[in-house]
Amino acid sequence: MYLKNIKLWNFRKYGSDTAIDLVQPNLNLNFVQGLNVLIGENDSGKTAIIDAIKLVLKTHSYEYLKVEDRDFYKDSTRFRIELEFHDLTDEEAKNFIEWLGWTENGEKVTPYLKLNYDVTRTDKKVLPSDIKAGTDSDGSQLSAEARDYLKTTYLKPLRDAENELIAKKNSRLSQILLADPAFKDKNKDHELVKMFEALNENLTKYFKGEEIQYTAKDGNPIKDKYEAGKIIKDKIDGYIQAFYGEGMSTEFNVSATELKGILEKFSLFLESQRNVGLGTLNRLFMATELLHLNKENWFGLRLGLVEELEAHLHPQAQMQVIEALMKQDKIQLILSTHSPNLASKVKLEHLILCHNNTAFPLGQDYTQLDQKQYVFLEKFLDTTKSNLFFAKGVIFVEGWAEEILIPSFAKAIGIDLTAKGISVVNIGNVGFPHYVNIFLRKSPPHMTIPIAVITDSDIRTYEKVKTKVKSKDGEKEEEEVQINYQKRDVTTVEKETAEKLTEIKSRAIENVQYFPAPQWTLEWCLFKSTKLSKLFQAETTVIHPTIFSRTDFELNLATQLIKKGLGKTEIAYQLAHALDDEMNQDISKQTLKLANADKDDAIYYLIEAIKYVANH
Repeated sequence: MYLKNIKLWNFRKYGSDTAIDLVQPNLNLNFVQGLNVLIGENDSGKTAIIDAIKLVLKTHSYEYLKVEDRDFYKDSTRFRIELEFHDLTDEEAKNFIEWLGWTENGEKVTPYLKLNYDVTRTDKKVLPSDIKAGTDSDGSQLSAEARDYLKTTYLKPLRDAENELIAKKNSRLSQILLADPAFKDKNKDHELVKMFEALNENLTKYFKGEEIQYTAKDGNPIKDKYEAGKIIKDKIDGYIQAFYGEGMSTEFNVSATELKGILEKFSLFLESQRNVGLGTLNRLFMATELLHLNKENWFGLRLGLVEELEAHLHPQAQMQVIEALMKQDKIQLILSTHSPNLASKVKLEHLILCHNNTAFPLGQDYTQLDQKQYVFLEKFLDTTKSNLFFAKGVIFVEGWAEEILIPSFAKAIGIDLTAKGISVVNIGNVGFPHYVNIFLRKSPPHMTIPIAVITDSDIRTYEKVKTKVKSKDGEKEEEEVQINYQKRDVTTVEKETAEKLTEIKSRAIENVQYFPAPQWTLEWCLFKSTKLSKLFQAETTVIHPTIFSRTDFELNLATQLIKKGLGKTEIAYQLAHALDDEMNQDISKQTLKLANADKDDAIYYLIEAIKYVANH
């Protein structure tokens, strides 16, 4: 059994100002069996999804959960949560016979279970409501016994793992152990109870000074008397007799001789390690919860909810933990994370991107990615690129030069990409569809995250020409190949460029826009820019002093672009540094004023792309 679907109406962020329409939920989200990871920018609705599940199912740790005013969307007076469970085994289904529905898949008929929690409020209070189940919209009340089979395991964000693992009354560790088949439904006849009873007998003898028999480390039986215990007991007895009179005496024992009390005295540590850090304790705590989720002879829901899995874990530990969780095939996990490390490790099919009060599964049934692209992204969607899942806007670029330059360029036009939550993602080639299609859906709802693709037009203004010449070596003539770089026909270049720009821009779809360089490459546009040409030439000469000491800068630049000999990254770094210096000066001393660049300026396409993702 696993949670296949959740629907929300007017629950926190997921709502509308119109009355609830049961045919059109404000969130309709499918989960997969196994691992599900909720990702997205802050305040995008990840916690609301987990809390909605938790509110309906409750938790094994008996946390106090109640509906509050903040659970209602704005001023609405009603919210509704529906959960649907599929793939029930016969042993699981028998716990919910009167509430089951049935689906036909060919000749096979399988059961499913649908729960609903419909809550209303007045001006003064939230009205009581029960969890119901059934195939119709109303359902009937779910019994307490049936609900017990649907509880979930929950690990809150910034969890106090140390407090959960130490000995105390109703400790989480004792709850997990009591639910395990090794301890469940056992008490007086359990081995631990007998051990504590034997310990009590020896304690009594110790404080009475009687002979105690025990086994030494070498396995040999030893009998011994301990006078120290009797001395303590005699002193206390003396005081008691003075308070009460003759005949009164005391007895030492271990207070817990029933199984629950014994387990509440347990603490869990790593062997040979004490005073470990929060990250280690967090992993230890998760290990105990996995023990609970994987317990044998349990015919109820095996669902774990974990908020901010990365809490207290350094990046390498995050990788180890998520790899281990991906191997859990008997349980379902719904996690939330803000970590690009984790997002890069998890397969796209298991990610759910939360944005703009909607949640978007990234599996093959939903995105425009094909199977080969999923395989590609599994290898190349690394940590440096996975920040795209947590951004309010994304600028895709094809190289290091753009990645380095664009943030400084944006600041120079008055837009701070970091403050805006915009990521610049360098894919290292022109295979943009591999990444863009993550954000394109096969059917509504569509994503609204603005995606800008900045790419070169790659129509050369110059070309490499090979000519054969004859040279004389004494009386012998030899034929040689001479390479020259010369300007192409202007009309031809303009025609090819216009056609290419039209073709690139035509790739725009939904929230994805393309911004091609209007001339050849980024560097060529910088050279042709009214605003930045002088600065670009100066910085390029610093990087290549020998080459660009010659008089014809344009020819030398074209030559290096064709030969791929231009230090693009170094030039971009120097140019970005110069732009940053410019912006750090008093505004009266700034000379570039890129924000005022004319639309005919060769670098205006960068301004358009930045403004698009920044919603300017």
